[in-house]
Amino acid sequence: MPFFLKTVQLLPFLLLFLPAAACASTGRETLDLTRHSVGYISLLLFLIAYLLVMAEEVTHLRKSKPVLLAAGFIWILIAAVYAEHDLPHAAEIAIRHNILEYAELFFFLLVAMTYINAMEERLVFQTLRSKLVSAGLSLRQIFWITGGLAFIISPVADNLTTALLMCAVVLALGKNNTKFVSLSCINIVVGANAGGAFSPFGDITTLMVWQKGIVQFGQFFALFIPSLVNWIVPAFIMSFAIPKGRPDSDGDVVSMKRGGFTVMFLFLMTIITAVSFHNFLHIPPMAGMMMGLSYLKLYGFYLKQTHNKYMELCDKYDTDKADERLGDVVAFDIFKSVARAEWDTLFFFYGVILCVGGLGFIGYLAMVSHVLYTNWGATPANITVGLLSAVVDNIPVMFAVLTMMPEMSHGQWLLVTLTAGVGGSLLSIGSAAGVALMGQARGQYTFGAHLKWAPVVALGYAASIAVHFLVNSSAF
Repeated sequence: MPFFLKTVQLLPFLLLFLPAAACASTGRETLDLTRHSVGYISLLLFLIAYLLVMAEEVTHLRKSKPVLLAAGFIWILIAAVYAEHDLPHAAEIAIRHNILEYAELFFFLLVAMTYINAMEERLVFQTLRSKLVSAGLSLRQIFWITGGLAFIISPVADNLTTALLMCAVVLALGKNNTKFVSLSCINIVVGANAGGAFSPFGDITTLMVWQKGIVQFGQFFALFIPSLVNWIVPAFIMSFAIPKGRPDSDGDVVSMKRGGFTVMFLFLMTIITAVSFHNFLHIPPMAGMMMGLSYLKLYGFYLKQTHNKYMELCDKYDTDKADERLGDVVAFDIFKSVARAEWDTLFFFYGVILCVGGLGFIGYLAMVSHVLYTNWGATPANITVGLLSAVVDNIPVMFAVLTMMPEMSHGQWLLVTLTAGVGGSLLSIGSAAGVALMGQARGQYTFGAHLKWAPVVALGYAASIAVHFLVNSSAF
């Protein structure tokens, strides 16, 4: 409870850290509503909505619902006051800009989520989990391997899916060893968030920076060493607290379904297509991802058409072997993978972008931009962005910075990308990975358990920033 009280005290300031929705680009007159009743009511609506988002684990109210409602009311208020001032189309132009921003993000994420769901349906992740569980590793080895794999996989897959997969391994082996499960989950969260920070595909914030064209695809890898340090430092310290021993394997063996490797290859080709669209054709990467979706759809058609032929193998092979060859008695359906996308998350992004865009259009951007990037300077401001992302979701915070577009060096843009990505590891509620693992390992990985090791995670946060200034000094 004290944490939420502190959060309530911080939010009035955090709510000012919001972007303007293309006010300058519209070329039309805009109104300063920061001291208008519309501005105050909009701030209150967003505050209430975000408190409900933060309390999702308690209320079980999906996070998209309050922000969608708040976004609608905020733009109603804005449109009404602009109509009163004989500017009926200003709000329309501004909201269309925000919707375009969201559309690029939406289609990119939808394709990525569809591929992840297809790989999950083909038992790609379950097969990896089965091999890790049956490897006969010690608890400390499991700690390092799950954290390392979280760091390696999250740059390609999203950090949420990666964290859930590694947590499943930890729970399967750790069972009732609460200390081991708790420390391993912290390690997984830190590793997944750190791994996502040096790849355009690893986190929503890095994706937003890449799609905006501020940092090119290859330039993100300059953050590899700082991100690695961010994970290694706390992992090394926590590893000494891991209990000794070797868990028992449950003996379950999982085989990948037919076409699993091909789906992974097609996902890689989709990423290459998106990068090529952006780098060589100067087309939004979302268009490349949508083209990549056609690869999966066509291969899914092949799997479906040949399914009955492979079913005939059941008459020639032992049942177990046939199941291994067939993968499943149900044919692959691409639309099932689309339907299983994280729709609540996608709608949450819409609500956040519209809320944040509306509050920025009201005029709160200039106030905070002056305080952070003029009075404080770029480095303190960008470090603060990471700290804020531990309390407030890093998506609205990064969206704010991107729309502010402060004058910064390339090194500073890399810094804010790093801090926004790894800052959420400071608290268990600071990232989607942490929140998901609190539900998956309920009672073993908790807010308090993570908070106990927050100073160690903060040490990694500080070390990664220092290493960034050291290894990327030429970028400043």
